[in-house]
Amino acid sequence: MKNLFTLILALGVVFSISAQTDSLILKNKDVIIGEIKSMDRGVLTIETDYSDSDFKIEWSGIAQIFSDTKYLITLSNGKRYNGTIQSIGDEIISINTYDPDNIIPIGKKKRNDNTEDIGGGTIEVDLDQVVYLNALDEGFWSRLSANIDLGWSVTKANNLRQFNVRSGLGYLADRWKANASYNSLRSNQDEVDPVKRTDADFTFNYFLPKDWFLLYNLTLLSNTEQLIKLRNGNKVGIGKYVVHTNQTYFGFQTGVNLNNESYFDDTPSRSSSEAFIGAELNMYDIGDLSLLSQVVAYPSLTESGRFRTDFKLDVKYEFFSDFYVKLGTTMNYDNRPIAGATTLDYIFQTTVGWEL
Repeated sequence: MKNLFTLILALGVVFSISAQTDSLILKNKDVIIGEIKSMDRGVLTIETDYSDSDFKIEWSGIAQIFSDTKYLITLSNGKRYNGTIQSIGDEIISINTYDPDNIIPIGKKKRNDNTEDIGGGTIEVDLDQVVYLNALDEGFWSRLSANIDLGWSVTKANNLRQFNVRSGLGYLADRWKANASYNSLRSNQDEVDPVKRTDADFTFNYFLPKDWFLLYNLTLLSNTEQLIKLRNGNKVGIGKYVVHTNQTYFGFQTGVNLNNESYFDDTPSRSSSEAFIGAELNMYDIGDLSLLSQVVAYPSLTESGRFRTDFKLDVKYEFFSDFYVKLGTTMNYDNRPIAGATTLDYIFQTTVGWEL
């Protein structure tokens, strides 16, 4: 009877391990068995049966990884693969995969639509070259990201009341991503005109080989300081990630923009065509801190001598689970605003937020 009990227990352990096909060996020799959900910005998320919440593990602390799950995998050189990963040594993995770069054949014979037959093969890479993982069977919600930030302040001396809202929503597919944001500032003070500022945008990126991407960006801005009732921009262009690691993203973009503006006063609306060139730096391996900075310059193509610049800087501190404090600034510069408006508008915001 004792031997029978031991056999049943052993079979139960084996079944439990086989039901969770993903395993990690950390550099400190700890072993974690569970279901790997994703890895992004240098942090891997794994679900286990023995914890009521998911584990978050720094990618740099992993020595070996084993999984039969098929993932969307992005490398630091910009290559994207669908496939499984198995370690063949400390910090070296084998990817058994097909390459989505081959889905769109250019000047080549069209191949079988069965993804298992498209460009299949095995490659070996260093573990630190992997900058993104997402389980393909996780469905819609695993590819969705969202955040909302709120800030509110009251000053008794001059009855100053200020309220901030910042929010974002994103979705990442195999070969494209879409992001939207909405930010609003309302400020009221005795004997001073109310200050109102609202900006929103929608961005669609289509990934190309070697970390190039096509982009479309719709921007909206309403700004009492510069008397802008509505500024609507439509950007079309191309970009590239120059640095793409588990610590830092840095890239640039360039193209053309159609700019339309209407105003709070009687100034007639105007439209103009502009070129644009921009850069983005995203650093997220600074302990609990992360930093995002963007700058875009708009030299006008139809209004001689006009030049605009948009700048954004956010510093975020994660203090508990998915909650954080964010300090941010946004600046808009126009060397030829309408009469009565300022050339520069800027805001500083301190908010508390939550992200999915």
